[in-house]
Amino acid sequence: MPSDPLAPLLDLADVAPALEKARAAVDAAMRHRALRRSGGPVAAEVALRTSVASAALDTHGFDLEGVRAGVVTDPVVHGALRATAALDGLTGTWPKAPRQVLAKLHILVARDVVAPAELGRPLDPGAAPRLDGLAALVSGGTSAPVLLQAAVVHGELLALKAFAGPNGVVARAAARLTLVAGGLDPRGLLAMDVGHRSREPEYVGAANAFATGTPDGLRSWLRHYAAAAERAAEELGEICEQITA
Repeated sequence: MPSDPLAPLLDLADVAPALEKARAAVDAAMRHRALRRSGGPVAAEVALRTSVASAALDTHGFDLEGVRAGVVTDPVVHGALRATAALDGLTGTWPKAPRQVLAKLHILVARDVVAPAELGRPLDPGAAPRLDGLAALVSGGTSAPVLLQAAVVHGELLALKAFAGPNGVVARAAARLTLVAGGLDPRGLLAMDVGHRSREPEYVGAANAFATGTPDGLRSWLRHYAAAAERAAEELGEICEQITA
């Protein structure tokens, strides 16, 4: 039997405990009493906040309340909102045809930003082997914890700079889709990109470190990812309290 390609990442110092701690925080947040009666409004607020945060991480930062009021017309913000809204409908396709889903996400995110000929197509044909490898992982090539899988999807797409325009928004949407499809966040309640945005210097540095492929670089990114998930769990709890107040 071939070995799991992500298994060695769990042996990096502090990674497995950090991921376990983050998973416990997420599971606790998902048990909030507000989700029994107000899950829809909570999910809508999470979708708004995580989309705005994702656009901001691609240098398109706008006030949350302005986006909520509909006065922000920035195409990257609207692309992030479209991608987030589409995740539920893409959940079943993601493990079966991940390359197809990535193309769809890019079209949703960048359709008002890049030339039509660039939509849904990787910028560099040389990235195809790594994209194929990533697709193989998503399609059942690993039994690693879902949070680890999402971190690798996210980090790889950032490192590859695979798509024209707001590639980071695509990467973050694909990572969130991994959490949804993998069952960690089946209702899309985890505002992961708020977690990344709250630690933006660390996010940027750790993503660059991941791209080096060194053990220290991978460890840096995975520890950041766990910390971002904890912050996202806190955000979910705060949203629940605000909606039920």
